[in-house]
Amino acid sequence: MKLTNSAQMREMDNYVIEELNIAGTYLMENASKLVAAVVLERLVPNGNVAVFCGVGNNGGDGIGAAAFLKDKDVNVRVFMVGNLGNISDESIEMCKRFELVSGIVEPFENSDEIEKYIQSCSVIVDAIFGIGLNSIVSGEQLKAINMINSARACVISVDIPSGVHSDMGTVLGNAVWADITITFSMAKPGHFIEPGCMHCGEVRVHDIGIPRDVIDRAISPAFAVTSDEVVLPRRRPDAHKGNFGRCLIAAGSLGYTGAPSLAARAATAMGAGLVYLGVPNRIYDILALKLEEEMPFPLADDGYGRFGKSAAYELIGRADACDAVLLGPGMGGCADITKLVLEVIGKVKTPIILDADGLNAIADHTYILGKAAGPLILTPHIGEYLRIGGDISSGDRLRSAREFAHKHGCILVLKGHRTITALPDGTAYINTTGGPAMAKGGCGDVLAGMIASLVGQKFPLKKAVTNAVYLHGLAGDMCAAEMGEYSVTASDIIKMLPKAVLRVIHTEQLHCRMV
Repeated sequence: MKLTNSAQMREMDNYVIEELNIAGTYLMENASKLVAAVVLERLVPNGNVAVFCGVGNNGGDGIGAAAFLKDKDVNVRVFMVGNLGNISDESIEMCKRFELVSGIVEPFENSDEIEKYIQSCSVIVDAIFGIGLNSIVSGEQLKAINMINSARACVISVDIPSGVHSDMGTVLGNAVWADITITFSMAKPGHFIEPGCMHCGEVRVHDIGIPRDVIDRAISPAFAVTSDEVVLPRRRPDAHKGNFGRCLIAAGSLGYTGAPSLAARAATAMGAGLVYLGVPNRIYDILALKLEEEMPFPLADDGYGRFGKSAAYELIGRADACDAVLLGPGMGGCADITKLVLEVIGKVKTPIILDADGLNAIADHTYILGKAAGPLILTPHIGEYLRIGGDISSGDRLRSAREFAHKHGCILVLKGHRTITALPDGTAYINTTGGPAMAKGGCGDVLAGMIASLVGQKFPLKKAVTNAVYLHGLAGDMCAAEMGEYSVTASDIIKMLPKAVLRVIHTEQLHCRMV
């Protein structure tokens, strides 16, 4: 799903109003009708409605919605948060329509009378701020947000919950907790990036009259990955294991035998034809017992259960015959491992997925990212991202990820709630699956194995990564639905992968028997 930022949305609005002569009041009226329809959908019989409006066009949408509701004999009150004299021309027109049905726009006051009314409402409409908010919320606006959040009503936010930055997803002081967010024409990054996404509830994108070709022409660097974008093609009946990739994984150390096992098993469950797992000689026997479908082999050991100096030579030799290489899970850290990782990156042309200790190995050597012999996919969580030079001090995870990927010419998978996949061309994809059930050790190893599997199956790199991230989160969500959020393990996610794949897989209908 293509997303748009606030500046692009303003440009789009201005274009259709000024160049295509589509009246701003027409767009606002359509938005207002949509908001009113959702209010009626959630309104209990004879229930009260409160609409909190700001002075911008977002407030005009709220006032217009109140006019439609009042015309249907709904008991609705409108509270203006801000100076009524500063509202936009389109909002003035909505005020007139509200007055025609005997409505009155009341100034918002943090009073007991208004508080009592708010607590009696079954639906509250939040139309205080739109997508243009870029400063900390304070004063009457903050009091209004706090009052909305204290209510027991269903809260419907117009465009984005007031207090959420639409481009970054940051919360500017405080923000409305919405049950439903109605946005228009295109969704915005703030609907999908944490922490703002948690305030949005169900996000609905509605058409308000901007021509489809105008929306299609909009150029955006940001996308949300939904089920529509995840396609796993049907496999040919005559396929064999060699058609589905050879994955080489180098992972593990003494005391960390779970990580390589999870990564290898996940690669198999995600469809890899052959999975080779190189581990330090001292833990080889353990992995040989753990794994049946995958093929572990011993590599040089440093005497402490970690990879030794000469392990890189054999890995580099094997990598040429493979379609994807995964370095890092459970490898530990020492000078020999750093040397191994740097040497493999500099010499192997096969796509490399760098995870966990593989990332830690380059923390003081990020120059290697510009000298990689082949494509690189980095999968850090926030801590690892900071160690390899990422900067999120601005709070804008999306921009930071895009700039890092572009600067270093790699694919970056910035893990977390709503994982962001950023590409070297500056585009980024926000995942929409996954939750707290996945906050367990080993889940990152599973994701790394899944990415390696799809890369090895020759999916385009962008699709390999975004599909794996989506399916990883989907499997976690399905586990949570079945087992609850507390008890899900990384192994459970691997076991759930077949069902997650079945949910999204593209199956062509065989019509030949019906012809």
